[in-house]
Amino acid sequence: MNPTDATPPASSPPSGMARLRRSFFSPSRGQAVVAVLVGLLAFAAVTQARLTGKDDTYAGLRQAELIQALNGLQSASRKAERDISQLEATRDRLRSSTQRRTTALEQARKELRTLGVLAGTLPATGPGIRVTVQDPKGDLSLNHLLDGVEELRNAGVEAIEFNDRVRVIAQTSFEDDPDGVRVDGVVLRPPYVIDAIGDPDTLAGALTFQEGFADDVKLDSGSVSVKKEDRIKVTVTRTPSKPRYAQPVPGQ
Repeated sequence: MNPTDATPPASSPPSGMARLRRSFFSPSRGQAVVAVLVGLLAFAAVTQARLTGKDDTYAGLRQAELIQALNGLQSASRKAERDISQLEATRDRLRSSTQRRTTALEQARKELRTLGVLAGTLPATGPGIRVTVQDPKGDLSLNHLLDGVEELRNAGVEAIEFNDRVRVIAQTSFEDDPDGVRVDGVVLRPPYVIDAIGDPDTLAGALTFQEGFADDVKLDSGSVSVKKEDRIKVTVTRTPSKPRYAQPVPGQ
């Protein structure tokens, strides 16, 4: 037989491993599409799992774990309620304390104003009377004016001023003077004008009752006119004197 006339032997078909290797390194278009779809499906599945885990925190817990978590939430709720009650009680105490301090401070201010008016260190205004004492012959003495002041004090007068020059207080002094009357060292000449703050009817009645201040002035050739006013201004003030011996008690 001529060797040149021999037919070459047929090649054996590729094995399964060879075909798998070839498809892995040289994938067809269909395989590439399938791979992309599988990847997208996997990504969607992972995303959905994460969202589901966020929406339901206790979905994977057992019954005992759920009971324990519920007890913990109830305990935290009771503690929060106790804290709220304590804070509200503290707020109420602070509010009450603040109100008491505010009330006490306002009361102290009122008393200070009242004492300032009585001591003559503050000006005053209010209803009262204006008394004009005429002395044409110069026969009136300081005793007449002292009687008038005492009658006003007994009637509850709150502030007295003479001739828009002298504020009358508890320590005010009266002295005779050739030109009139010396009040706290200030010489006042008639007519004597007395501005007094208090209840107008009560003050007027204290000076005009029978055989009282007005009648005594008339007996010595003088005259008294009393005019009730809705608004009397006492503007003269005094500088408070410092005590020589008395000292305030601490804490009072």
